[in-house]
Amino acid sequence: MRILVIDTATQALSVALLEDGQPIGHFHEIVGRGHAEALLPAIAALPDGGRADAIAVDVGPGSFTGVRIGIAAARALALAWSVPLHGYSAFSLIAAMAALDHRDGPVAVTITGGHGELFWQLFEADGRTATTQPASTPIATLATQLDMAQFYGTGAEALVTARGDGTAITLYPEAARYSLIAELPPLAPSPLYGREADAKTIAERAAS
Repeated sequence: MRILVIDTATQALSVALLEDGQPIGHFHEIVGRGHAEALLPAIAALPDGGRADAIAVDVGPGSFTGVRIGIAAARALALAWSVPLHGYSAFSLIAAMAALDHRDGPVAVTITGGHGELFWQLFEADGRTATTQPASTPIATLATQLDMAQFYGTGAEALVTARGDGTAITLYPEAARYSLIAELPPLAPSPLYGREADAKTIAERAAS
Protein backbone atom coordinates (compact mmCIF):
# COMPACT_ATOMS: atom_id res chain seq x y z
CA MET A 1 0.00 0.00 0.00
CA ARG A 2 1.53 3.27 -1.12
CA ILE A 3 0.34 6.71 0.02
CA LEU A 4 1.40 9.99 -1.51
CA VAL A 5 1.41 12.74 1.13
CA ILE A 6 1.25 16.39 0.04
CA ASP A 7 1.84 19.23 2.50
CA THR A 8 1.89 22.86 1.36
CA ALA A 9 -0.05 24.48 4.21
CA THR A 10 2.96 26.33 5.65
CA GLN A 11 6.13 27.89 4.29
CA ALA A 12 7.45 24.35 3.83
CA LEU A 13 6.93 22.29 0.71
CA SER A 14 6.80 18.71 1.92
CA VAL A 15 5.92 15.60 -0.08
CA ALA A 16 6.53 11.94 0.62
CA LEU A 17 5.75 8.54 -0.82
CA LEU A 18 5.06 6.03 1.94
CA GLU A 19 4.95 2.28 1.46
CA ASP A 20 3.32 0.38 4.31
CA GLY A 21 3.82 3.45 6.47
CA GLN A 22 7.52 3.91 5.73
CA PRO A 23 8.85 6.72 3.51
CA ILE A 24 10.57 5.43 0.37
CA GLY A 25 11.04 8.93 -1.01
CA HIS A 26 10.50 12.43 0.29
CA PHE A 27 11.21 16.12 -0.26
CA HIS A 28 11.04 18.82 2.43
CA GLU A 29 12.20 22.39 1.94
CA ILE A 30 11.22 25.86 3.18
CA VAL A 31 10.11 27.57 -0.04
CA GLY A 32 8.03 30.43 1.34
CA ARG A 33 5.62 31.31 -1.47
CA GLY A 34 7.13 29.03 -4.11
CA HIS A 35 4.76 26.05 -3.75
CA ALA A 36 3.04 26.44 -7.12
CA GLU A 37 6.26 26.18 -9.11
CA ALA A 38 7.96 23.50 -7.03
CA LEU A 39 5.18 21.08 -6.04
CA LEU A 40 4.72 19.01 -9.19
CA PRO A 41 8.47 18.66 -9.87
CA ALA A 42 8.93 17.50 -6.25
CA ILE A 43 6.24 14.86 -6.69
CA ALA A 44 7.64 13.77 -10.07
CA ALA A 45 11.06 13.23 -8.46
CA LEU A 46 9.65 10.66 -6.03
CA PRO A 47 9.94 6.94 -6.87
CA ASP A 48 7.61 6.03 -9.76
CA GLY A 49 6.70 9.70 -10.09
CA GLY A 50 4.88 9.56 -6.76
CA ARG A 51 2.32 7.09 -8.09
CA ALA A 52 0.35 5.74 -5.13
CA ASP A 53 -2.72 3.76 -4.10
CA ALA A 54 -4.09 6.71 -2.11
CA ILE A 55 -3.32 10.37 -1.48
CA ALA A 56 -3.34 12.38 1.76
CA VAL A 57 -3.19 16.18 1.71
CA ASP A 58 -2.79 18.80 4.43
CA VAL A 59 -6.00 20.87 4.41
CA GLY A 60 -4.76 23.51 6.84
CA PRO A 61 -5.02 25.80 8.53
CA GLY A 62 -2.09 27.82 7.32
CA SER A 63 -1.38 29.73 4.15
CA PHE A 64 -4.63 30.14 2.24
CA THR A 65 -2.78 29.98 -1.08
CA GLY A 66 -0.59 27.07 -0.02
CA VAL A 67 -3.57 25.03 1.19
CA ARG A 68 -5.38 25.55 -2.09
CA ILE A 69 -2.35 24.62 -4.18
CA GLY A 70 -1.87 21.35 -2.30
CA ILE A 71 -5.53 20.38 -2.45
CA ALA A 72 -5.83 21.25 -6.15
CA ALA A 73 -2.81 19.09 -7.01
CA ALA A 74 -4.03 16.24 -4.82
CA ARG A 75 -7.48 16.30 -6.42
CA ALA A 76 -6.03 16.31 -9.93
CA LEU A 77 -3.74 13.37 -9.21
CA ALA A 78 -6.46 11.40 -7.42
CA LEU A 79 -8.72 11.85 -10.43
CA ALA A 80 -6.00 10.94 -12.93
CA TRP A 81 -4.94 7.86 -10.99
CA SER A 82 -8.46 6.89 -9.83
CA VAL A 83 -7.34 6.60 -6.22
CA PRO A 84 -8.96 7.73 -2.96
CA LEU A 85 -8.08 11.11 -1.49
CA HIS A 86 -8.46 12.40 2.07
CA GLY A 87 -7.25 15.32 4.12
CA TYR A 88 -5.51 15.78 7.43
CA SER A 89 -4.97 18.76 9.72
CA ALA A 90 -1.69 20.65 9.93
CA PHE A 91 -2.33 20.89 13.68
CA SER A 92 -2.56 17.12 14.05
CA LEU A 93 0.71 16.38 12.27
CA ILE A 94 2.66 19.07 14.14
CA ALA A 95 1.18 17.92 17.47
CA ALA A 96 2.13 14.31 16.79
CA MET A 97 5.67 15.37 15.87
CA ALA A 98 5.92 17.54 18.99
CA ALA A 99 4.74 14.73 21.25
CA LEU A 100 7.77 12.62 20.36
CA ASP A 101 9.88 14.65 22.79
CA HIS A 102 7.23 16.50 24.79
CA ARG A 103 7.55 15.74 28.49
CA ASP A 104 4.28 16.62 30.19
CA GLY A 105 1.17 18.74 30.00
CA PRO A 106 -0.79 19.86 26.95
CA VAL A 107 0.84 20.29 23.57
CA ALA A 108 0.24 23.82 22.29
CA VAL A 109 0.48 24.10 18.49
CA THR A 110 0.63 27.47 16.77
CA ILE A 111 0.70 28.18 13.03
CA THR A 112 1.48 31.51 11.42
CA GLY A 113 -1.69 33.23 10.25
CA GLY A 114 -2.36 36.58 8.66
CA HIS A 115 -3.28 40.04 9.93
CA GLY A 116 -1.22 39.66 13.09
CA GLU A 117 -2.97 36.48 14.18
CA LEU A 118 -1.92 32.92 14.96
CA PHE A 119 -3.85 29.74 14.35
CA TRP A 120 -3.67 27.55 17.44
CA GLN A 121 -4.99 24.34 18.99
CA LEU A 122 -4.23 22.40 22.16
CA PHE A 123 -3.71 18.63 22.42
CA GLU A 124 -3.19 16.13 25.19
CA ALA A 125 0.43 15.23 26.00
CA ASP A 126 0.38 12.32 23.53
CA GLY A 127 -0.27 14.76 20.69
CA ARG A 128 -3.17 12.74 19.35
CA THR A 129 -6.26 14.06 21.11
CA ALA A 130 -7.32 17.68 20.57
CA THR A 131 -8.70 19.42 23.66
CA THR A 132 -9.76 22.65 21.92
CA GLN A 133 -11.19 23.58 18.55
CA PRO A 134 -8.93 25.24 15.97
CA ALA A 135 -8.92 29.01 16.43
CA SER A 136 -7.31 32.17 15.09
CA THR A 137 -6.41 34.86 17.63
CA PRO A 138 -4.35 38.09 17.57
CA ILE A 139 -0.84 37.36 18.82
CA ALA A 140 -1.01 39.93 21.62
CA THR A 141 -4.28 38.47 22.89
CA LEU A 142 -3.12 34.88 22.67
CA ALA A 143 0.03 35.77 24.62
CA THR A 144 -2.19 36.55 27.62
CA GLN A 145 -4.37 33.44 27.23
CA LEU A 146 -1.86 30.59 27.05
CA ASP A 147 0.45 29.89 29.97
CA MET A 148 2.34 26.80 28.75
CA ALA A 149 6.12 26.73 29.01
CA GLN A 150 6.60 25.40 25.47
CA PHE A 151 4.97 26.17 22.16
CA TYR A 152 5.34 24.25 18.91
CA GLY A 153 4.78 25.09 15.27
CA THR A 154 5.54 27.83 12.79
CA GLY A 155 4.04 30.53 15.04
CA ALA A 156 5.82 29.49 18.24
CA GLU A 157 8.60 32.07 18.05
CA ALA A 158 6.20 34.97 17.47
CA LEU A 159 4.08 33.92 20.44
CA VAL A 160 7.03 33.52 22.82
CA THR A 161 8.36 36.92 21.72
CA ALA A 162 4.99 38.50 22.49
CA ARG A 163 4.85 36.79 25.89
CA GLY A 164 8.40 37.63 26.83
CA ASP A 165 8.99 34.13 28.18
CA GLY A 166 8.65 30.47 27.28
CA THR A 167 10.34 28.16 24.80
CA ALA A 168 9.58 28.22 21.09
CA ILE A 169 10.13 25.04 19.10
CA THR A 170 9.63 25.77 15.42
CA LEU A 171 8.09 22.80 13.63
CA TYR A 172 6.82 22.52 10.09
CA PRO A 173 4.56 19.61 9.13
CA GLU A 174 6.70 16.94 7.47
CA ALA A 175 4.99 14.67 4.96
CA ALA A 176 7.43 11.85 5.74
CA ARG A 177 6.07 11.73 9.31
CA TYR A 178 2.49 11.12 8.17
CA SER A 179 2.42 7.64 9.67
CA LEU A 180 2.22 9.32 13.10
CA ILE A 181 -1.38 10.34 12.35
CA ALA A 182 -2.38 7.77 9.72
CA GLU A 183 -4.85 6.12 12.11
CA LEU A 184 -6.71 9.35 12.95
CA PRO A 185 -10.13 9.87 11.33
CA PRO A 186 -9.59 11.31 7.85
CA LEU A 187 -10.81 14.78 6.91
CA ALA A 188 -12.55 15.87 3.74
CA PRO A 189 -10.10 17.16 1.10
CA SER A 190 -11.41 20.70 1.48
CA PRO A 191 -9.66 23.76 2.96
CA LEU A 192 -9.68 24.15 6.74
CA TYR A 193 -9.03 27.86 6.87
CA GLY A 194 -9.40 28.52 10.61
CA ARG A 195 -10.88 31.93 9.80
CA GLU A 196 -12.41 33.73 6.83
CA ALA A 197 -10.24 33.55 3.76
CA ASP A 198 -8.67 36.79 2.51
CA ALA A 199 -9.88 35.92 -0.96
CA LYS A 200 -12.53 33.48 -2.08
CA THR A 201 -13.15 31.60 -5.29
CA ILE A 202 -16.31 32.31 -7.27
CA ALA A 203 -17.82 29.03 -6.00
CA GLU A 204 -16.96 29.92 -2.39
CA ARG A 205 -18.50 33.38 -2.73
CA ALA A 206 -21.65 31.91 -4.24
CA ALA A 207 -22.00 29.43 -1.36
CA SER A 208 -21.56 32.07 1.36
